[in-house]
Amino acid sequence: MAVRIRLAKMGRTHHPIYRIVVMDSRSPREGKYIDILGTYDPKRGEILEIKPEKVKEWLAKGAQLTDRAQSILKKANIL
Repeated sequence: MAVRIRLAKMGRTHHPIYRIVVMDSRSPREGKYIDILGTYDPKRGEILEIKPEKVKEWLAKGAQLTDRAQSILKKANIL
């Protein structure tokens, strides 16, 4: 099973909020996830919450990052 750290959409109409989650790469965007690593608000451009120890743990286990998740984690100085 290929595991990825990616964004899962939530929130309301015209105001999305994304969870930074670990999920199977074949799952749909709002599909079942394995673990929640944090949340991101693109309207304000800020990271609302992030768990750096969990991110590093999943990267050590071999999880791959999507491009957008990687840029958000770099912005938070985790990578």
